[in-house]
Amino acid sequence: MGDKRSSVLRPIFCFVSLFVMLHLVYGDLSYSIPEEMKRDSVIGNIAKDLSLDLRTLSSRKARVNFEGTRKRYCDINVNTGDLIILERIDRESLCSKKPSCVVKVDLVLENPLELHRVTLHVQDVNDNSPKFRENLIEMEIRESAEKGNRFSIEEAHDADIGQNAVQRYNLQQNDNFILAVDSNKVELVLENKLDREKQKEMNLLLTALDGGSPQRSGTVVIHVTVLDANDNAPVFSQAVYKASLPENSPPDTTVINVSATDADEGVNGDVTYYFGHVSDDDVNVFSIDAKTGEIKVTGVIDFEDSSSFEMRVQAKDGLGLTSYAKVIIDVTDMNDNAPVIYLNSLSNAIPENVSPGTEVGIINVQDRDSENNGQVRCSIQQNAPFKLVPSIKNYYSLVTTGQLDRELVSDYNITISATDEGSPPLSSSKTVHLSVADINDNPPVFEEQSYSAYVTENNKPGSTLCSVTARDPDWRQNGTVIYSLLPGEVNGAPVSSYLSVNGDTGVIHAVRSFDYEQLRSFKVHVMVRDNGSPPLSSNVSVSVFISDVNDNSPQILYPAPEGNSLMTELVPKAAHGGSLVSKVIAVDADSGQNAWLSYHILKSTDPGLFTIGLHSGEIRTQRDVSESDSMKQNLIVAVKDNGQPSLSATCSMYLLISDNLAEVPELKDISYDEKNSKLTSYLIIALVSVSTFFLTFIIIIVGVRFCRRRKPRLLFDGAVAIPSAYLPPNYADVDGTGTLRSTYNYDTYLTTGSRTSDFKFVTSYNDNTLPADQTLRKSPSDFADVFGECDRSPEVRTHFI
Repeated sequence: MGDKRSSVLRPIFCFVSLFVMLHLVYGDLSYSIPEEMKRDSVIGNIAKDLSLDLRTLSSRKARVNFEGTRKRYCDINVNTGDLIILERIDRESLCSKKPSCVVKVDLVLENPLELHRVTLHVQDVNDNSPKFRENLIEMEIRESAEKGNRFSIEEAHDADIGQNAVQRYNLQQNDNFILAVDSNKVELVLENKLDREKQKEMNLLLTALDGGSPQRSGTVVIHVTVLDANDNAPVFSQAVYKASLPENSPPDTTVINVSATDADEGVNGDVTYYFGHVSDDDVNVFSIDAKTGEIKVTGVIDFEDSSSFEMRVQAKDGLGLTSYAKVIIDVTDMNDNAPVIYLNSLSNAIPENVSPGTEVGIINVQDRDSENNGQVRCSIQQNAPFKLVPSIKNYYSLVTTGQLDRELVSDYNITISATDEGSPPLSSSKTVHLSVADINDNPPVFEEQSYSAYVTENNKPGSTLCSVTARDPDWRQNGTVIYSLLPGEVNGAPVSSYLSVNGDTGVIHAVRSFDYEQLRSFKVHVMVRDNGSPPLSSNVSVSVFISDVNDNSPQILYPAPEGNSLMTELVPKAAHGGSLVSKVIAVDADSGQNAWLSYHILKSTDPGLFTIGLHSGEIRTQRDVSESDSMKQNLIVAVKDNGQPSLSATCSMYLLISDNLAEVPELKDISYDEKNSKLTSYLIIALVSVSTFFLTFIIIIVGVRFCRRRKPRLLFDGAVAIPSAYLPPNYADVDGTGTLRSTYNYDTYLTTGSRTSDFKFVTSYNDNTLPADQTLRKSPSDFADVFGECDRSPEVRTHFI
């Protein structure tokens, strides 16, 4: 059988193009193809027929879906656009005896969703030969049978339809029978009476021929045994029996009873029932009781596999006369199939910046049931920003309903439910997992609005000051942050020469050692950016505060540092206890408690004669000066700050107890044996000359001093007077530290060795104070005016603010 079929199909496949027809119906495609086409045979070119570009098929993920079957009979080649055969299409197994056999295919294109209905009309080819149910038919006919009697023969079955089905029968030439064929039955007609004595039995060859090309045939041998008279064949009560049977009926369910009667009596009137031709698929579905004619269910009744059954039933009497009837069983559909949800297309990851209404997937819902049982409603859970939009037929588009934000929800598990309209309704559900792809839509954000770093001066380069931290809720490289310093200047130098920041950790390091006295604070800006495309960034300010350490010793402004000049205070012999003799002036470049100064006398010629103010530095007499006190008094004063550890500086103060210069010994003896106090011969000679020349002037000065409450005077070394204006660089007083007040009163002293008088001032560190190196010169006549006023006023004091 297989060899015959292949030999018949071979010429058919050669001319398959003659059978393929194409026509467009409302934008859909329809192809007519013969059954039994070989695998990979081309049905048609869909791209050409739909005027689609080949690149469109691939980019829009073109594919075919089949309705109502799990088999894939064909597929589309996206490279060529051809619709090709995947599996053997057997028209007889698909559609049985139906005159029209249609396979429906859906061509689906995505982005946007587009559906084309492709209808395959499967044409019958003559691949099946006519076939009798039995190879041998036994008939017993009495010799008394009259001429013209008819004897029914079961017709041959051909699975093909139309012209390829059984078209005619041929009966082998014989002397007694001829063949009578009409649309419903095949009968042997007795043309000449039988004579049992001449011939007890005979074999007749009956051939069934179809109308295909090439023609196929099937044969059966009719063995006739000549008996005595059995005049009546069984007669069915109906020529056609019809029954309705619900699908899924259990075994032993009675479908219908067929009944035939025989007018003969005895053995000739006993009727037995048999199935005539039954297809191979249906042979195990039903059974018939040979005595009663009751047809019962023995197999599975599934409406989706077969919606109707058609069978031939044979009634045979005891001596072999037979008759036939047709039984048609219609299967009624039951709602026994739940909807099935197919994910035909689903985006792997949805960008979070997609606009609402974007299609992210295509859902296909199928229900194998029919009519209302196959009508499906599809829904989606309400707590997700998605919805199902009915598209074409049983297709739905899964679209977004709102803005997605991966930082809030990165994954969605969406449950899709489908419910049919049956009674009771059946439903099914499917969970769809959707991932949201990250977009760089969030800039890094610092954990604090601003940062402050505190560092002590004299820090080591490379030491850690602080760290800044920024968070980016984006994912992977979009959330990876890099820190950097924004360009800028601090005190005219690039900010990179002061600080550096670790790009990965945000830790800020000092590049240099800081000096509080030069720079107390500064501000920089740190930028953080992510690695997205394009990158996003944000800035934050970092304030660096440098704290002071006690790294500067006190600096003594007066008396001048040793070695620069010889400075001596003159103390009147009549000075009383508590009289102000002189003042030690010192400053400290540090701040705060590190600049709080205290004054101490370390060593003195007469320890009980002088005392110094702890915080003011004023040197006063503790008691009245007596005649027994040494004329030359030397004090060594220490100035200490309040830092930890404390730093200090010392100076020497030279005092002469005398009322006039005549009593003063040689000035070279005042050096107090200090190596750094070197007096030149010029100064010694000048001092002696000046002392002699201005002796009278000195006496006047002494008188003025007595008028001014016996306040001490300075004995100037030449043109050098009150302090020599040594100032520490960049010194600025912090109010309240007690180093040097912005306003201070100073006495005026005149030299005795010059025709002009020099005024020198100890300046406060205030912008309103005259610089220390400025002098104010007066002529001798000016002095006379001044001294003239001394006679009228008890005090002469110059105030400098």
